[in-house]
Amino acid sequence: MTNKRPIRIAVDCMGGDHAPYEIVKGAIQGAQLYHIGLQLVGHPDRIQHELNQLDTHGVDYEIVPALETIDMGESPVAALRKKKGASIVVASRCVAKGESQGLVAAGSTGAAMTSAIFNMGRIDGIDRPAIAVVLPSTQNPCILLDAGANADCIPEMLVQFARMGTIFSSAVMHVKKPRVGLLNIGEESSKGNSFTLSTHKLLMQHDEINFIGNIEGRHLFDGSADVVVCDGFTGNVALKTAEGVGNMVMSFIKTEFTSSLFAKASGLLVKNGVKRIKRKVSDEEFGGALLLGVKGICVIGHGGSRAYAIQNAIRVATEAIEQGVIGKIENKVLEGCV
Repeated sequence: MTNKRPIRIAVDCMGGDHAPYEIVKGAIQGAQLYHIGLQLVGHPDRIQHELNQLDTHGVDYEIVPALETIDMGESPVAALRKKKGASIVVASRCVAKGESQGLVAAGSTGAAMTSAIFNMGRIDGIDRPAIAVVLPSTQNPCILLDAGANADCIPEMLVQFARMGTIFSSAVMHVKKPRVGLLNIGEESSKGNSFTLSTHKLLMQHDEINFIGNIEGRHLFDGSADVVVCDGFTGNVALKTAEGVGNMVMSFIKTEFTSSLFAKASGLLVKNGVKRIKRKVSDEEFGGALLLGVKGICVIGHGGSRAYAIQNAIRVATEAIEQGVIGKIENKVLEGCV
């Protein structure tokens, strides 16, 4: 069947806690919704077994053999050297060779990032790619980067993150002149350690970046900024903390509405509202994080991703491809402006 759009996405079907069934299912659902083609990368027999259980009507797909898998606990660099035929490596090569325009992976974040950098290469002018996570907010969603790719950074890297985040927010989230904040321990420009103080000073010097100053962790979810930059260590701690708080709140709600017959009856009245709230704060709704700074679209999903999350990861990848995010980053970073 011919695609309605000239887009094809490579999917690592073997990575993640629920591979391959949930990955394959989500990829097929995403392809049907967004009318794109697929390269399903992994063990052919296992992928075909899952496909036999699904409605693949109208989906243009091919199975790309990859008989090795990189486990979550393996060292990414060491594993990539030993396992040249790993599914994440083969999927990255599909993008590098131009067979697909984007990659979706839900296995080891380190392996996905390292493989993408090695096979696709970095965009000129970008020292290190950054993981950009979309966070829910009371207003427009907020883009947090870096969310874990680089534990140690220098201030110049955060300027690059700010540029890439601005382009992503504008192109994919459709925000006009995105506001950029620096994640810090206080809003005052005098707050922070030597790294954040130097970064703040450097960001202030770039008029092309709509820098609004420091942002505290509590402001990540209230719409104070459209893009928030930080080093990968801080970003990952903030992200995991937010996930934990969200899970705790939803657990409290569930406990309260099942504690008695009256509570259960009350719960039925607000059931739809609770579902809507859960959907808004669920990481499955956002699908995955875009690795910005490599010469290809790479969406990294949560290790526990199920079909709905993969479906949305397909959406994120498709939108980024359609909006030409890579080309825009290449052009703007080289120009030194956004």
